[in-house]
Amino acid sequence: MTPLLMAQKRRLTIMAAVNVLSVAAALSFLVVYFKFSYAWSFPAFVVALLIGFGAQIWFIAGFRRTGKGT
Repeated sequence: MTPLLMAQKRRLTIMAAVNVLSVAAALSFLVVYFKFSYAWSFPAFVVALLIGFGAQIWFIAGFRRTGKGT
């Protein structure tokens, strides 16, 4: 396995872990918002979603970065 492929596999693993944690956090914040009506949990839900999307953008940006100069 080439070093480039190993780096992409590592990025994929990190992105998947961050996404799983973000989805779990977002769902729990959503449950807290609707069940207990805590106002702080909805912004926390949005932040958890943004972190998950950010992890996906970071992963895709890794492909663009490695493609330069080859």
